[in-house]
Amino acid sequence: MGRFGFFVTIEGIEGSGKSTLLYGLKEYVESLGLEVVITREPGGTTFAESVRQLILHKDDDIDPWTEVFLLLAARRENVTKVILPALRDGKVVISDRYTDSTLAYQGYGRGLPLKKLSLLNKMATSKVFPRLTFIIDLPVERGFGRKKGDLDRIEREELEFHERVRNGYLLLARKAKKRIKVLDGTKSPEELLDEAKRILKKALIEKGKIREKQYEG
Repeated sequence: MGRFGFFVTIEGIEGSGKSTLLYGLKEYVESLGLEVVITREPGGTTFAESVRQLILHKDDDIDPWTEVFLLLAARRENVTKVILPALRDGKVVISDRYTDSTLAYQGYGRGLPLKKLSLLNKMATSKVFPRLTFIIDLPVERGFGRKKGDLDRIEREELEFHERVRNGYLLLARKAKKRIKVLDGTKSPEELLDEAKRILKKALIEKGKIREKQYEG
């Protein structure tokens, strides 16, 4: 594998199946003989997981910009303590959510200015951005139909909010077609994984992480 690793992110609305795809891709990449580190946002470190509890599991209303700065603080910790060290070690990093979530949820969802959010993302990550992003797209009602148990603070937002988030993701995908690949979330988990594996394998070959003839599966 090359000196620097390969960064993959998985995005989507609530109930889209991100976690299932993440673990499926982790097993696939490991089968290729590559080392994998998985993480999530907000989360990934002790501090960031504490921030996750503040953002998702407190009943208090949070000012939208306060929410952004909390997310960015958690992201900074995740980048400096988990993501960047793993990439420097030549590993594949797969994250459940990353910078596109901020643009989709706080930008398109809450109406905060995208340019400012993009700048803050660059500052928080030191411009460590993914090489490949999967967005799992499906109707909002179908995503929430999969949810079980109590909903967190973000999930309890009105459906119109989640519709804006979904549309925001699709707009982001149109702007970054080379990096972002939209997957049909109405397909079975097996079909989704197969499609994502094909896309990821091609990207790994193009970046010289694996050899095409070495892995035909």
